[in-house]
Amino acid sequence: MGRTDSAIRKRAEGPGGSFSVEQPLWIAVSAFRLLTVLYAVGRYAEHEQHYVNQVGAWIYLGVLTAWTLGTVKVFWSKANCSRRWLAVDLALVVLGILLTRTFDAHRWVVGGDVTLPTIRAAGSVLGFAVYGGWLPAAVAGLVVGVANIVEAGKPTSTNVHNIVLLLLAGVAIGFVVELARRSEETLARALEIQAATRERERLARDIHDGVLQVLTLVKRRGAELGGEAAEIAALAGEQEVALRALIAEGLGPVPSPRSAADADPDAPQDLRVLLAPLSGTRVSVAQPGTPVLLPARAAAELRAAVGAALENVRRHVGEQAQAWILVEDEPEAVVVSVRDDGPGFDQARLGQAEREGRLGVSQSIRGRLRDLGGTAEIFSAAGQGTEVELRVPKTVPGQRARNQKYSQEGQR
Repeated sequence: MGRTDSAIRKRAEGPGGSFSVEQPLWIAVSAFRLLTVLYAVGRYAEHEQHYVNQVGAWIYLGVLTAWTLGTVKVFWSKANCSRRWLAVDLALVVLGILLTRTFDAHRWVVGGDVTLPTIRAAGSVLGFAVYGGWLPAAVAGLVVGVANIVEAGKPTSTNVHNIVLLLLAGVAIGFVVELARRSEETLARALEIQAATRERERLARDIHDGVLQVLTLVKRRGAELGGEAAEIAALAGEQEVALRALIAEGLGPVPSPRSAADADPDAPQDLRVLLAPLSGTRVSVAQPGTPVLLPARAAAELRAAVGAALENVRRHVGEQAQAWILVEDEPEAVVVSVRDDGPGFDQARLGQAEREGRLGVSQSIRGRLRDLGGTAEIFSAAGQGTEVELRVPKTVPGQRARNQKYSQEGQR
C-alpha cells in the first residue's frame, strides 16, 4: 500500500487503529452525562426544601454521580461500552424518576416538579442512540417517557412535551450514527479496492518489465532456432498470451469500443484495457506498465483502427500471420504500431485500391485517425512485412490535466 493509502487510513482511524467516524459522538455523550449529573445535583440542592426525604434523595444523587464518574471511560468509546452498561445506566435513571414520587412532596409532584435525574435521563437515551442507532434510542426514550408518566401520575402537557423532545433527539442522533457507520463501511471498502488496484498495477508493471519480456525473447529466439527450441517457443508464446490475459483482467472490466465511445467522450480511458483482448497466439501486444490515457472516444476509435489493421493482416497475409502491436505513451501523443511478418507490398497499391473503391485503409484506418486530429502512416517493402503507425494527439481541452491527475492517483 502506498503513502496515500496509508495517509487516508490514518486520517480515518482513531488512536486505537479502528475506524472512528462516530468516536466524537461517544465523547459528546460522555461529556453530556457528566454535565447533566452536575446539573441534577445543583438543581436538587436549590430545591431541597421540596423533598420530604432529603437523605434518600441525596443518597440517590450520590450513587448516580459516582456511577457517572466511574463509567466515564466506559462511555468514552463503543469498544468499552456494551448493552449491559447501557441497560444499567438506563435502569438507574428510571429508578431516580420513580423515586422522585416517593421522596418529593406530593404537591410538588402534582405541580410538575422535575425529577431527581432531570435531564441526566437524556444521557441514557443518547447512549443507546450512539451504540445501536435510532431504534434502540426510541425504545429507551419510551421507557423514560413511561417512567415520567408514572411519576407524575398521569400524562401532562409538560411531560408529554419533554417525552417528544427526548424521542426526537434520540432518533435523530441514532439516524446520524447509522449514516456514519455506513460511511465507515463505504470508506473501508474504497480503501480495500484502492489498495488491491494499486497492488495489481504494481504486479502488472513488474510482470511486464520482467516475465513478459523474457517470454517474448524465448518465443522469438526459439522460432529462429527451430527444432526443439521451436516447441519451447510455442509454449512460451502460449504462456505469454495467458499471462497478458490475466494482467488485462487485473486492469479492470474491458468495455467494448462502442460502450467506451458512448460514455463521457472526454472521460479518461486506459487504452491498455481496450487493446489487451487483441492479444493471442498470433498477436503480441507490448504496452507500458502504467495507464495509457486518452479521451474515451479517441481510445475507442484508436482501438477500432488497430482492429482494422489486424483484419488487413489476416486478409492479405493469412490466418497464420504473426502480428505485433506496440503502444508508446509519449508526452504529446499516443502512438500504436501494428507490424506483421508478411511479404509486404508496393505502397502504390494503396492509391490504386482507393480509386477502385476499396476504402479499408483510407476510411477504417486513416479516416478514423484524421477525425481525431491524428495520423496513420503505412510503411511496407517487398519481403519486409508491413507496419502501420497510428498517432493520436492528447489535445482535448483540459484532458491532459485530467489524465495527469488520474495517472498520479494511479501511481500513489
